[in-house]
Amino acid sequence: MSEATSPEIKIDNFDAWYGDFQALQRITATIAPNHVTALIGPSGCGKSTLLKWINRMNDLVPSARCSGTLQIGQLNALDRATDVVALRRRVGMVFQKPNPFPKSIYDNVAFGPRLHFQVNQAELDELVEWSLRKAALWDEVKDRLRKPALSLSGGQQQRLCIARAIAIGPEVLLMDEPCSALDPSSTAKVEDLIYELRANYTIVIVTHNMQQAARCSDTTMFFYQGQVVECGPTQQVFTRPQQRQTEDYVTGKYG
Repeated sequence: MSEATSPEIKIDNFDAWYGDFQALQRITATIAPNHVTALIGPSGCGKSTLLKWINRMNDLVPSARCSGTLQIGQLNALDRATDVVALRRRVGMVFQKPNPFPKSIYDNVAFGPRLHFQVNQAELDELVEWSLRKAALWDEVKDRLRKPALSLSGGQQQRLCIARAIAIGPEVLLMDEPCSALDPSSTAKVEDLIYELRANYTIVIVTHNMQQAARCSDTTMFFYQGQVVECGPTQQVFTRPQQRQTEDYVTGKYG
């Protein structure tokens, strides 16, 4: 299985609304390839809104609209001519709570490739194994691939969802608080996995966990009231923030 090519994401003068409410204001940022970029900030500050525009999930919200530029590699993600199905194949998403399909472990991972590609059984077997190995799950499930995915633990289910996301060959992985429903041991495994996967993907993670952002991201963007207050190398943002607002947030003065 060939590795995905990781693109840069360029966001310029980006605004987003839900009805009359402006959720994001004048966002300009570059998300580097082969990096983990953490989006942090208090609830309602626009982190998840930006994540959902990167793969056009907000198209499903009737009141949602946006303006500005959002480019993934050479693709204008916001162009109405952009094939949204093809875009979402390039931009995988992992949600807050593990959401495996009520199918076998094997069929969860095979679902996307069967839908998007013409693959024979041998190719599919190889792809399922490759994806589960990438998600650090193969050794735990290789003898029970036909068992229900819902029989796995919460942490295993989340890694299965990551395997399912990468099975269709995305270039970008978006993760919306992927560890918030997990215990500390499972969280550590998913964090290790996120850090390893950045070798092949552009990864953007929304997290409320400051320690998690510090542990597994290369770059941190701090959002407040729909604006990016600060963006820089994670170590700098957490130890030498340039803005007082950032310092107050990362030191726990508000949240």
